[in-house]
Amino acid sequence: MTFHPRPQAGEPTPWAFPAPNRSTLPNGLTLLTCHRPGQQVVAVEVHLDAPLDAEPAGLDGVATIMARAFNEGTDNHSAEDFAAELERCGATMDAVADHPGVRVSLEVPVSRLPRALGLLADALRAPAFDGAEVGRLVRNRLDEIPHEQANPARRAAKQLSKELFPATARMSRPRQGTEETVAGIDAAAVRAFYDAHVRPATAVAVVVGDLEDVDLDKALAETLGAWTGSTAEPRPVPPVTADDTGRVVIVDRPGAVQTQLLIGRVGPDRHDRVWAAQVLGTYCLGGTLTSRLDRVLREEKGYTYGVRAFGQVLRSAPDGTGAAMLAISGSVDTPNTGPALDDLWTVLRTLAEGGLTDAERDVAVQNLVGVAPLKYETAAAVASTLADQVEQHLPDDFQAQLYARLAETGTVEATAAVVNAFPADRLVTVLVGDAAQIAEPVRALGIGEVTVVGG
Repeated sequence: MTFHPRPQAGEPTPWAFPAPNRSTLPNGLTLLTCHRPGQQVVAVEVHLDAPLDAEPAGLDGVATIMARAFNEGTDNHSAEDFAAELERCGATMDAVADHPGVRVSLEVPVSRLPRALGLLADALRAPAFDGAEVGRLVRNRLDEIPHEQANPARRAAKQLSKELFPATARMSRPRQGTEETVAGIDAAAVRAFYDAHVRPATAVAVVVGDLEDVDLDKALAETLGAWTGSTAEPRPVPPVTADDTGRVVIVDRPGAVQTQLLIGRVGPDRHDRVWAAQVLGTYCLGGTLTSRLDRVLREEKGYTYGVRAFGQVLRSAPDGTGAAMLAISGSVDTPNTGPALDDLWTVLRTLAEGGLTDAERDVAVQNLVGVAPLKYETAAAVASTLADQVEQHLPDDFQAQLYARLAETGTVEATAAVVNAFPADRLVTVLVGDAAQIAEPVRALGIGEVTVVGG
């Protein structure tokens, strides 16, 4: 029997996170473009300098309602017509509001890019903000809030923000507003927020995909380039202050069979030189199924289906006033809440005393750096990361340099970074569960003063 020759692997080709081309349109809109051969679905991300701390007092959530209303009609299209036009383009459009600003996202087949850019430009240039549509969005948001309160993970996140940040800081309150603040939002409030903060001069558009056969300059000139608005300096970024005094807050859920854990503090953002080592060390601590936390709490003790450690940028600034949330999250069965926390703290103390191993460091580097080409196979993934860099005031080559730094970071450096990120005596612990069953075992651990609040 004759077999075909076995295929041989080719030589690996070097990979780096793609570098964008940066330019500015005549209307002041900053533009980042990135040609990705073969990516027939183009991704567009627009960052608007409309951060949550710019929301008027008593109107928390107005940025979210404005973002959602971009899809609800323009001066040229009713809400129904706008949705139909997007569907004819085979496009999807979404928008979210967060602490750094509002992000509008568009994905569309490259053959219909000019038409979809026209719809995106209309939404940004002349949104309708119809009273009936805004009212519906407000009611929808009000309906969401009770469901969020019933979700243990969401409830824990809200409580942690309330604990960490002063009450006067926007970060201490829910991103999408509360029942009281959202109920006061109307079309006039949305329009006023839009007029005050949305303009091309302070916006950035990212376009990623196979752009070889597209006259992108013409398409942009006729769409986003026709968007006009007043000039303005970017808003100053207020410093982030937080209180990470070690303590425990139990959000009481009588009868809960599980306890939701969220343990966190505020640490450095991506402008800090320690960021790469912190990413690597945090991944070793709780980034995957083979991490230390999972190995002990899941594999050895069977307390949980999984525990994760992560760092999430809240707001970033080159002058060091930004911050990231450093946290450990997961859930455990109620009777083992005390033992699980005890073992978790033991992991943190053991890490501080003995450090990471070279094997742990090597696996983390392989998982973070080695799979990066797969992570960025789509245009949307590349566009999202470039937009993250924009809103965090990072250089265009930050992600490429980060991978290089991760590969160069040693075990000792990663250990020091993760120990500093998660000091055992300076962590705010939020537990959503049955206080009657878990309060005393947690107090016995001595990891901080224990307070019980209503669920």
